[in-house]
Amino acid sequence: MSRYAEPMARLIEELKKLPGVGTKSAQRFAFHILRSTDDDAAALAEAVRGLKVSLRLCSICNNVTDIDPCAYCANPARNQRQVCVVEEPTNIASVERTRGYMGVYHVLHGTLSPLHGVGPDQLRTGTLLSRVERGEVDEVILATSPTLEGEATATWLASALRGFQVRITRIATGVPAGSDIEYADEVTMARAMEGRREL
Repeated sequence: MSRYAEPMARLIEELKKLPGVGTKSAQRFAFHILRSTDDDAAALAEAVRGLKVSLRLCSICNNVTDIDPCAYCANPARNQRQVCVVEEPTNIASVERTRGYMGVYHVLHGTLSPLHGVGPDQLRTGTLLSRVERGEVDEVILATSPTLEGEATATWLASALRGFQVRITRIATGVPAGSDIEYADEVTMARAMEGRREL
């Protein structure tokens, strides 16, 4: 039997489904919402409802957007012939923070993971392959994470793109800025050495 009234227990259970939210955090969030004004609680509920109703995937790059095509694909100032492939929509913000990339994106919505039943057919690669096949892309930058799944995905995509007239590049990996090389593992250090550049 639950310690809480049914509406509170139900809200806690729903909040626990969010990534990184355990029972204690869900309880804190639920009680915060309970103590909120009716207007604040209604605004939160409307924001969640609006998110599900208004957002969709861009028909070109699969980014989450409220307009189609998304702001990146529709921007004439961006290089439409340079495509940065990322795993998730949240990865775009990391690339944009560099303020140095002016191409467009393609979002896979995942990585290859045979253990979790994710194969090439589950990744959103169709529009990317079509654009490359039509000759609309000069360079594909594979910006998947340097994890086992991210590397497997980059390797598979590079292989799928090899038959086309397109430059395929991979983001460099290595020792993060501000860290001590004493603590870098051998893979990170090897990648840093491979990716070295002239000064």
